[in-house]
Amino acid sequence: MKWLDNILIPTLKESPSEAESLSHKLMIRAGLIRKLSSGIYCYLPLGEKVLSKTIDIVRKHMNLAGAQEVLLPALQPAALWENSGRLKLLGEDIFSFKDRHKNLMILGPTHEEVITDLVSREIKSYKQLPQILYQIQTKFRDEPRPRFGVIRSKEFIMKDAYSFDADEDGLNKNYALMMKTYCNIFSSCGLDFIMVEADPGIMGGGQSAEFMVLSESGEDFIVSCNCGAAFSLDTAPCFFKDIGKRRGKQLLLREVSTPSKMTVEEVSQFLKVSPENLVKTIIYIIEKQGPVAVLVRGDHRINETKLKKLFGANRFNLADGETILGLTGSKVGFSGPVNLRGIKIIADYTVKGMSNFVCGANKNDMHLTGVNESRDFKIDEYADLRFIENGDICPKCQKSKMELKRAIEVGHIFKLGTRYSQVCGATYLDVDQKEKPIIMGCYGLGINRIVAASIEQNHDDKGISWPLSLSPFTIIIVVLNSSNKDVTHFAESIYRKLTRTGIDVLLDIRDRGAGVKFKDADLIGFYMRLVISPRTLSNGIVEMSLRGDGKAKNIKIDKIEMEIKKLLDKN
Repeated sequence: MKWLDNILIPTLKESPSEAESLSHKLMIRAGLIRKLSSGIYCYLPLGEKVLSKTIDIVRKHMNLAGAQEVLLPALQPAALWENSGRLKLLGEDIFSFKDRHKNLMILGPTHEEVITDLVSREIKSYKQLPQILYQIQTKFRDEPRPRFGVIRSKEFIMKDAYSFDADEDGLNKNYALMMKTYCNIFSSCGLDFIMVEADPGIMGGGQSAEFMVLSESGEDFIVSCNCGAAFSLDTAPCFFKDIGKRRGKQLLLREVSTPSKMTVEEVSQFLKVSPENLVKTIIYIIEKQGPVAVLVRGDHRINETKLKKLFGANRFNLADGETILGLTGSKVGFSGPVNLRGIKIIADYTVKGMSNFVCGANKNDMHLTGVNESRDFKIDEYADLRFIENGDICPKCQKSKMELKRAIEVGHIFKLGTRYSQVCGATYLDVDQKEKPIIMGCYGLGINRIVAASIEQNHDDKGISWPLSLSPFTIIIVVLNSSNKDVTHFAESIYRKLTRTGIDVLLDIRDRGAGVKFKDADLIGFYMRLVISPRTLSNGIVEMSLRGDGKAKNIKIDKIEMEIKKLLDKN
């Protein structure tokens, strides 16, 4: 491809004001994308090339793993989602509408229901198992707050795969196979990634793992330890050493006035106590359980994922003000465990052993000081209910400290079990002709996110620095003094030779100055740059440099193809 003045590669000198993350800014400045609407982007020629190269890598490794590619409809009948129970769970995140026949339809945010419905009609015997089916498809989610460009958008491209097995052993093998395949995919894309234990969320099922790329623009958090332990923030267990009851004199229980002081910060400042000497009482309404009071230390946050697992509940909500008033006799912000009747009280492990702490008094504008468990109230159950914090002791090695880091999720794998096969009627006849539900796994990967994550990891103050595998063109040939016919003819001959060998080459013969051409090449981040000018031509050389190191090297004209092939084969 020859980069002439009319080629659509519209680079920008400045970042647009709406761009938040670094990858968002650079994708716009480098002419990869343009915004159509909030969370919706057009991919320009260079952006489409990077997407295509990413898809090629994903497809190659999925095929090597023995997976079979299908293409499922983006348009789905809502009845499938009502049957699985997920239509209410996703709620407003789903794009839905009625067709002309008044049937409720959705634009698919994912395809578990569709693939399971398909398999339920096509697979009937254990002889047809196992199977791994995958697709590369556009997905849709009505994100309430699209952010970071293509990292969180309303329309995005995913590779989603589904395994179907006769038993748990088969699922375990395919889960391990996909885990290895994902590692190969991300390595081939040049990503430095971390695999962490994760929560299945609305997908359901059992074991789950996320593949994360560290980035300051990441919307997710992971915690890791130098011992090798790594978790998503939602699932990270907290290490707690039971120190028993703290020794020391128990103070008298006292009511103190705290007018309009409802938050931990307000109460601790007003009473001149540390937040860690406060206990928060948060009341939830748990599905099939009713109201529950959850206690955590004032400087900690309740992890609702852990709460959900503790009760085995898919749905729970914070109690509203009217409910809290009926249960405690006070407004929001003054709840406490003392004299709290007819409601189960559970507490995080860190509350165990606290003495003489402060909590709500169940009276408006009042708190209690000198509170002690057992003497003043009883806790029904202790559990790990809080988010892990930066600097907490690692729950695995129980020695080193955990480090909290921002990250971008690029892949997520799940053991679904029979979560969807049971509700969708996907069964098979075993060797004894007994009907059994098919055991499923699910494996998602974000194509757009891989592109953004690569930019987040590979950039400098000049622009993007693509790895070889994702560079929109492997080589850019920059021609200086394009009006010189000898230089232009020679550059075109090199372009043709390299292109014939299968190398993806862009020839920049625009009528622009050297500074503009170099800045554009650095901004876009092509893997390799060749510079041809009257000076280099007269000296029988071509100047070559890699975007990653920026060191220029002179290559003799008769050795160009050999040197480039040697370098590309090495990388």
